Amino acid sequence: MKKTLLALAVTGLVAGCSTPPEAPEQPKLDSTDQKVSYGMGLVLGERMGNDLPNLQMDQFLQGIQHGHAGDEEAKRMSREEIQQALMTYQQQLQEEQGKQMEELAQKNLDAGEAFLAENAEREGVETTESGLQYEVLEQGDGEKPAATDTVQVHYTGELLSGEVFDSSRERGEPVTFALNQVIPGWTEGLQLMSEGARYKLYIPSDLAYGPGGNRAIGPNETLVFDVELLEINPGSGD
Repeated sequence: MKKTLLALAVTGLVAGCSTPPEAPEQPKLDSTDQKVSYGMGLVLGERMGNDLPNLQMDQFLQGIQHGHAGDEEAKRMSREEIQQALMTYQQQLQEEQGKQMEELAQKNLDAGEAFLAENAEREGVETTESGLQYEVLEQGDGEKPAATDTVQVHYTGELLSGEVFDSSRERGEPVTFALNQVIPGWTEGLQLMSEGARYKLYIPSDLAYGPGGNRAIGPNETLVFDVELLEINPGSGD
């Protein structure tokens, strides 16, 4: 009898262990209020996932519950404490981003120097005293611009990876600008060209956007431009 009871107990224990836990019941989405509530939570969750990748879900949900309930005694932080936490977090985030930018800037600088050193050995590539490199794709037969001139050009700008970050050709419309109001690599490089010429400019970071970069260009990026000088308007860039 005892053996039978023991066997039944062991069988029940094994069966209980092998039964998977039931999944929690999903909240209903029948009414408009239910749908709006879920939708707002979904949108907020997506936004917080982008803005706060280290979101602590238990604390976040408790904060929503306490805030929505309006029970002042249940709230675990004052407005001043929340503001202080946000300021600390923002400072930590800025420091981390600054460190990442410094590392990326050094990586880009090293890659650019290595590229330019190798590129300088290629046939047809010339290097100026400033470090600008250029390659003649087509010679022009017109005048050369001065730094004070306004020029009209077609161009394609690439990163060393080959990614095109800007192109007047893709837009189907040339660009006109004063030659003394662009990056130094362009100011110098275009003055080497005659009207009608097409050059490839290899611009070191210190003659481009430097450690600051811009929205499309990272810090200390070396840039490659395929530039065609279409027209010169003498003296209009004063």
